[in-house]
Amino acid sequence: MPNSPTTRAEAAQATLISGDGTRVGAFLARPEKPSGVGVLILPDNRGLSGFYQQLAVRLAELGHTAVAIDYYARTAGTDYLDRPESFADMTTLMPDHLARLTSEGLSADMSAGVERLRESCHAVVSLGFCMGGRFAFNTAVPRFGLDGVIGLYGFPGELNGAPGPIQLAHLMTAPVLALWGGGDENIPPAMVAAFDDALTAAGVGHEFVTYPDAPHGFFDDRLPGFADASADAWRRITRFISATAQQAAAK
Repeated sequence: MPNSPTTRAEAAQATLISGDGTRVGAFLARPEKPSGVGVLILPDNRGLSGFYQQLAVRLAELGHTAVAIDYYARTAGTDYLDRPESFADMTTLMPDHLARLTSEGLSADMSAGVERLRESCHAVVSLGFCMGGRFAFNTAVPRFGLDGVIGLYGFPGELNGAPGPIQLAHLMTAPVLALWGGGDENIPPAMVAAFDDALTAAGVGHEFVTYPDAPHGFFDDRLPGFADASADAWRRITRFISATAQQAAAK
């Protein structure tokens, strides 16, 4: 992630109180000189790993307050830092935690993150990856009150009977930045095009960028070899956030 820091940042483990009273684990990074924009970071299905903590700090060093949330407080407790590395192994994560997530719980947890950011920010953007990218797209609806959403390789179609971003596009109002891997075998080009068309039909401002041959998760620090795509994605992410800050300040 390029870009030189513009301010100092402080970061620490935090706890949010969800709408149903659940204590939710989070990671909060605050800039010394804030831009006024907050970023809700929505991790992939592994949860709040060190990668997303580093991302929160990086955003704070650019002036943007960032809150990364953990999805698994209801089944694994709030102290995500004490979880073993094996926690994110899909053979245990799926039956023990991932499959027990509910749309109601996730919505309440994401709303708690937005509320925390609203305490000090005049604009809030969601930024999600993989499963979190799908969640980020879905936060473009009015109930979250976001000023913009950014999703990287979030599955946009119907999944296990649940409507996805394509099906919900007619309800969306926040501008969307969507970044895709052209080599992502899980998200076919036709599905990306269907989401594009649905947002166009709904009159939602959006920008789609597909990186040829880049796989699912190309922005992840565990996947070397895609530095150019990752760097361009980061430039677009930070530009989108900065533009959102300017637009919100002008209102």
